[in-house]
Amino acid sequence: MAKFRNTANEFARIAFPYFRSEDRWWGRGLLLVVIALQLFQVWLNVRFNAWYNTFYTALQDKDWNTFIYQFGVFTVLAVFFIITAVYQLYLQQWLQIRWRGWLTQAYLGRWLAQGTHYRMRLKGDEADNPDQRIADDIRLFINWTLDIGIALLGSIVTLISFIVILWNLSAATPLMIGDASYQIPGYLVWAALVYAIVGTWVTHLVGRPLIKLNFDQQRYEADFRFSLVRLRENAEEVTLLAGEPAEEERLRDRFGHVVKNWYGIMSRTKKLTFLTAGYNQVAIIFPFLVVSPVYFFGTLTLGGLMQIAQAFSQVQSALSFFVTAYSSIADWKAVLDRLSGFEASIDWAQGLDATAPRVEFISDGAGTLHVEQLSVGLPSGREIVHLSDLVIAPGERILVTGPSGAGKTSLFRALGGVWPFGTGVVRIPEGASVLVLPQRPYLPLGTLRGALAYPGPQDAFSSEEIDEVLEAVGLEALRDQLDSTAYWADKLSGGEQQRLSIARALLQRPQWLFLDEATSALDESSEADLYRLLIARLPDSAIVSIGHRSSLVQFHGRFFHLAPVTPGLHRLTETDKATESAEIAREEAEREAALPPA
Repeated sequence: MAKFRNTANEFARIAFPYFRSEDRWWGRGLLLVVIALQLFQVWLNVRFNAWYNTFYTALQDKDWNTFIYQFGVFTVLAVFFIITAVYQLYLQQWLQIRWRGWLTQAYLGRWLAQGTHYRMRLKGDEADNPDQRIADDIRLFINWTLDIGIALLGSIVTLISFIVILWNLSAATPLMIGDASYQIPGYLVWAALVYAIVGTWVTHLVGRPLIKLNFDQQRYEADFRFSLVRLRENAEEVTLLAGEPAEEERLRDRFGHVVKNWYGIMSRTKKLTFLTAGYNQVAIIFPFLVVSPVYFFGTLTLGGLMQIAQAFSQVQSALSFFVTAYSSIADWKAVLDRLSGFEASIDWAQGLDATAPRVEFISDGAGTLHVEQLSVGLPSGREIVHLSDLVIAPGERILVTGPSGAGKTSLFRALGGVWPFGTGVVRIPEGASVLVLPQRPYLPLGTLRGALAYPGPQDAFSSEEIDEVLEAVGLEALRDQLDSTAYWADKLSGGEQQRLSIARALLQRPQWLFLDEATSALDESSEADLYRLLIARLPDSAIVSIGHRSSLVQFHGRFFHLAPVTPGLHRLTETDKATESAEIAREEAEREAALPPA
C-alpha cells in the first residue's frame, strides 16, 4: 500500500501542475471532451449489446423484416462509433502535444535555471541522460498516462453498465448442471469476477519484473546513444590517438548491456504473452460453456445467448484491465520512476543554495570587485582553495597560477556563481557585466554569427563589427561564413575556437573578463598577439587570467599564486612579477622533466 501511495504522489507531482497552469482551461476542456467521448462509446456498446439479442433472434426465427431493420440500426450505431473513435483520438493527440509542450518548457526552465543542469552532474547516476528524460520520457509519460487513464475509466464505466445487464440476464437464465437448474443471483457476474481476479493475480506475479527491466532498458539505450554522440563529438582526438579499437570495445560493452537486458524483457514478455493470450482465448468460449446448457436444453434463444456472451465479454474485459494493460503499465511505471528521479535531482541541485554553505554575491555601488574570505570546497565538504581578501579594480590585469589540480578552475567557477560548494562574499558593482572564457569554448549549434553573439541575440552585432573583429583575431577567412549553419565545434580547430572566443569577448566588451587558459591551444606568439589586442581594445575591463606560461607575465600587472598549505588545500596569495616568473619557470621545468624522453 505504501508503494501505491508513493506512486500516486509521484504521479500527482508530475501530472497535476499542467491542469493548474496558464494552459489549464485548454487542458481541462480537452480532457473532459475526451472523457465524454469515451463514456459515449460505452453507451454505444450497451446499445450494441441489445442489438445482439434482437439481431441473432431474427436470424434464428428467419425474420427477414427484423433482420433488415437491424442492419439499419447497426449502420447508425457504427457511424456514431467511428466518428466518436476518430475525434477521441484526434482530441487526445491535441491534448498530448499541448501537455507535452507545457511540461517540456517547465522542465527546461527548471533544468537550465541558475546552472542547475551543471550542478546536477555533481549528483551522479540518478540524473543520467537528462536529454532522454526531457525528449523521450515526457512524451511517453503523457501518452501512456492518457492511454491507460482513459482506458481505465472506460473499463470502470463499462463494468458498472454491463454488470447490471449481466446480473439481470443471470436472473432470467438459471445455471444448469446436468438435469438440475439453480437460481443463483448474478452467477454470471460472479463467474466473470473470479475469472478476472485469478487472471490479474497470476499476471502480476509473472509481469512484475518487467517494471525494472523496462527501466534498465531505457537507461542502457540512453547510455549507448550518449556514447555514440560523445565519440562523434571527439572524433578528431580519438583518431589522433588511434583509439578506435578501444572505443569499439566500449561501445560493444554498452550495447551488450542493451542486448542482455532485452533478452530478459523477451523472456519475461514471452511468459506474460502466453498467459494473456491464453487468458483472452479462454474468455471467448467461457460464457458459452456456462450458459450453453440453457440454450440447448432450456428456453434461451440464440439472440439471448449472444447477448449474454457479449455482456460477459464486456464485464470480463473490464475486470481484466490490468491483465491486458500490464505491459503498458510496466512501461509507464518505469518512465514515471525516471521522471521522478529527474525531478529529485533538480530539487537537490536547486536546494543547494538553501542547504549547503554557499558563496554570497552582493551588488553594491562600489566600482571594484571585492572577494572576502572565499573558501572553495568539494561536494564531500573538503576545502581546496582559500582566499582571504582580493580587490580587483577596473582595468587591472591579474594572472593566477598554481600547480595542476590546485583548484584554479574551481576558483573561477565559484567566482562565476556556478560552483555551489563554498563560503564567502563576492561584492560586484551593480549592473556589471562578467564574461568567463573556459579553456574549451562552447559553440552552440547554428550560425557563426549566433556563436559570436552567444548568449545574446543573433543580431546583437552588425556584420561590419563582426568582420572587423574576425580579421583582428586572425579569422578573416570565416567572414563569408557568418550566416552558414554548421557544427562549428567539429569544423574549427582548437586554436580557431579559442580565437573565436576572444572575438566574442571583444564584441561583448565585458567589464570583468576571466580567462581560464583561454589561449592555451595557441602558440606563444599568437597568444601574445591576442593579449595585446584585448589590452588595447578593452582598456577599462579587468582581465583575470589562469595560465601556466611564463610568456603571460608581461601582459599582467598583479600576480597571485595558489600555494599549498596542507595536502589538498591551497591558499591564494599575491606575489611580485619576479617571484611569479620564477615560479612559472619552475613549474614548466617540472612538467618538461615529467615528459617521457623523445
